[in-house]
Order: sequence, then structure tokens, then C-alpha cells
Amino acid sequence: MSRMDMSSREIVEYAAQGGQHDALFELGLSYCTGRDGTIDLVEAHKWFNIAAMRGNDEAKRYRLELARDMTRAEITQAQRLAREWLSSVH
Repeated sequence: MSRMDMSSREIVEYAAQGGQHDALFELGLSYCTGRDGTIDLVEAHKWFNIAAMRGNDEAKRYRLELARDMTRAEITQAQRLAREWLSSVH
């Protein structure tokens, strides 16, 4: 099964197990395009942020692009959610 056929939940589980930054990036794409439902820029930013911290350079660019369309409060929320997810995985 390719990552494109995986649900968001399956991507999260896959990424959490091996820390795969490409899977995390795919999850960010899913949220910023609404592939699995509605568009959620806060969740997209969160996953791009985590993917970027794990070495995905493309996620850095997407995170920056999203931030231009988000409020400061939304960015702060996304960063908090990223920290919470990271602390729950370790």
C-alpha cells in the first residue's frame, strides 16, 4: 500500500513508529488540501513543523507558505500541538 492510499490515522501511526519525515509531510499535505475531509491549516502547519524538525526540507517551505495565511494565534496553536505530539511519542 502506498502512502497516498493510507488514511491520516495510518500515516500518524507509521510516522510515530519510525519517525518517517516523508509520512509526516504527507499528513501535512492531507490537511492543507483537505484530502481526507476539510482543510485545517493549524493541523497542516503542525505536521509540516514536525516533518521539518525531522529533516524534510520541503516541509519547511510549506510551513512558511501556510504561516503567511495564518494568524499569530493559529501558528502558536499549531506549534503547541506539535510539541504535545512530540512529547507523547517519546
